[in-house]
Amino acid sequence: MSDRTTSEPGCTLCDLPVSGSTIVENGNQFCCPGCRDVYNSLGDIDDIDTEDVRRAQDKSRTDQAVPQEHETTFLEVDGMHCATCEAFIESAATAINGVSAANSSYVTDTVRIDHDPDRVSTATLQDEISRLGYSAYSRDDTFSRRRANNWEMGRVAVGVLMGMSVMLQYLVIIYPTYFGGLFYGERVTEFFESALASSVATPFYVVIAALTTIILAVTGKPILQGAYVSIRTRSPNMDLLVAIAAVSAYLYSTLSIVFGDKHIYYDVTVAIIVIVTVGNYYESSIKQEATERLSDLTSIQVNEARRVREDGEYEDITVDDLEAGDHVLVRSGERIPVDGQIVDGDAAVDEAVVTGESLPVRKTAGDAVVGCSMVTDGAVTVRVGDDAMSSLDRISELVWDLQSDSHGIQKLADKLATIFVPVVLALAVVVTGVNLLLGNGVSSLLIGLTVLIVSCPCALGLATPLAVAAGIRDALERSIVIFDDSIFERLRDADTVIFDKTGTLTTGEMTVTESDLETELFEKASLLEERSSHPVGKAIAAERSVSDDGATESVSDTNAKDSRIDSFDSHRNGVMGIVDGDEIIVGHPDLFRDQGWEVPADITNRITDSRETGRIPVAVGRNGTAEGVIVVGDELRTAWDETVASISDDGKDVVVLTGDDARAAQQFREHAAVDDVFAGVPPEGKAETVKRFNKTGRTVMVGDGTNDAPALAAADLGIALGGGTAMAADAADVALVDDDLASVDTVFELAQATNRRVKGNIAWAFCYNAIAIPLAIMNLLNPLFAALAMAGSSLLVVTNSTRSLLSEQK
Repeated sequence: MSDRTTSEPGCTLCDLPVSGSTIVENGNQFCCPGCRDVYNSLGDIDDIDTEDVRRAQDKSRTDQAVPQEHETTFLEVDGMHCATCEAFIESAATAINGVSAANSSYVTDTVRIDHDPDRVSTATLQDEISRLGYSAYSRDDTFSRRRANNWEMGRVAVGVLMGMSVMLQYLVIIYPTYFGGLFYGERVTEFFESALASSVATPFYVVIAALTTIILAVTGKPILQGAYVSIRTRSPNMDLLVAIAAVSAYLYSTLSIVFGDKHIYYDVTVAIIVIVTVGNYYESSIKQEATERLSDLTSIQVNEARRVREDGEYEDITVDDLEAGDHVLVRSGERIPVDGQIVDGDAAVDEAVVTGESLPVRKTAGDAVVGCSMVTDGAVTVRVGDDAMSSLDRISELVWDLQSDSHGIQKLADKLATIFVPVVLALAVVVTGVNLLLGNGVSSLLIGLTVLIVSCPCALGLATPLAVAAGIRDALERSIVIFDDSIFERLRDADTVIFDKTGTLTTGEMTVTESDLETELFEKASLLEERSSHPVGKAIAAERSVSDDGATESVSDTNAKDSRIDSFDSHRNGVMGIVDGDEIIVGHPDLFRDQGWEVPADITNRITDSRETGRIPVAVGRNGTAEGVIVVGDELRTAWDETVASISDDGKDVVVLTGDDARAAQQFREHAAVDDVFAGVPPEGKAETVKRFNKTGRTVMVGDGTNDAPALAAADLGIALGGGTAMAADAADVALVDDDLASVDTVFELAQATNRRVKGNIAWAFCYNAIAIPLAIMNLLNPLFAALAMAGSSLLVVTNSTRSLLSEQK
């Protein structure tokens, strides 16, 4: 964000500078008509105040004041997987000397920390967060990210390999002491019992205990960490329930060995830890696979600039080395590196990536330009702005601020655990105490342990991750990438779906939408436009290529076309030349008038009508008179009508939000399924608009471009079309890789189906508990049979989760 002080005037909605703007209503000043319209429609919501709306540009979500000299550091944190972790990390970070505020989000695995760099360094912050049991590192540290992934895989490998070793010994030696009489006779049982009772068997027990200890400490570390955090924050979660069962079985078995009792239940500990860990790893691996599908997205950030030296020569430097007042040359096809003002030249500039405006804008000396916009025709020299920063950089910072401001939700299983864990613990304590009073001695502890084990932490622990993994898997099969596993719960109660226009509801590409020219004249116009680099000219030339059935053009064909053109001139508002002996003009009516050509009234009327729809009309004339019009525009996607209608039919409000002017959005205002349209809104204004809708209910934002990234991050849930920019994908929770707008409907269907699957899994687990826990309380189950029942219920959950989600009827 810019370092503009709060004393400078700012837009009432988005806080952008308003110098030069004359839009003032009721004492409020706005940077553009779009922000004014949003404020007039949404600014009267009772529970919104100015500071709350501008939260995206504040340095902290907390109520603590952040000193001006403090800087903001973003750290990626591995191991955060619930809302409890967020609260724990924030409280620990704010306790560090020199830290003024902290804000964490397990949705994005990010913690934002405001701190005094002279009192606490970034390295110290990383160490302090990592000391809590997490792994914190800079978000651009690929080595640390890769190392964290390797550690996760290593923990799973340790659990599986050592778990197999432990279970093999149980199967070959220990289990026959329980079941030998059923399958092999009493002699087999007596043989194994005598062998295990002898002093020679002590090393055998020590080996099993050692292997189980490693599994619990290494593979179970994330579970134990989650349990510890839940205790510290007094918020019971599923990790605590799983850890209680696993640790209880481990402690009971260890004490049994110490006191000479050979009945050990390390297999319960191993099964609980390994099953839950593998289930969580499966979910994360599916998410990783999905993320890799977006590797073809590229960033449009500008890294180098061509600076004009005092001697008039040019030098290539990095953008970081630019200073305010420097002059940089930007040619056709290049991006403007930073915000500034044109001091020389004339060019068409495509600002869609930043502003969302689909049509190129003609820029001349004295006009302001935004960083990362594209010069499509011509060349300009730009004086670097006061802060030597691009609008894209501001958008990037805003995205990170918004992302770290977006906390996760408490998952359904964790919500249930807040009730279930205390109940199970209370039952185990009461049952143990009652049996001790009845004189049952050590067996009382065994009964209490059975209650803890039979509470089925595996089935409950697997209920959510396996169902979510199924949702991510089914989405991936439909070219939908899910970044955040909490979206299935967040999407369930969506109230408003906001669509960006350019590149989302439309294709984002300029095409010829209509023409009243005869074929011969259109061909001559397109021949001239093939020499133009303007997007409108390219669209007209491309239309001729399509009419040629896509045949490959040979060198002789090119030479033949060139021979038809006797002269060519490019102007700032069109092109003209002589083709096959006819003088042709293609461009704005002003170009015709400048050349003294006639523009009939019906041509003028057609041009006016086309502009009212937000499209670009181009007049075409021959030998002194305009004869027709070619209309170029941004085409609507084929599925847009059905998509917005379906969402509206589901009872959700549909809003269109665009950086284009009101004329380009008029057709959406007239659609029955669209509840509201806001046009001419800048990126910061889009984010604030979304945040205001957040106050009225759960909001979903659908967009594609960099200019949409702040709004995608600000929404309760963001959906990005995969053909957009990398920043949009980074800001979103879901990406539609194939750019199919109809996939938005599929996302909602997947969310509903996944939630049904989660609830179904949890229902199976609780049905089992309703039967098994009373049996354990009555001492009708021992830990071994409890473990087998636990494995059976887990298998049921796994089997249920492997089924396709969308085969279910809504």
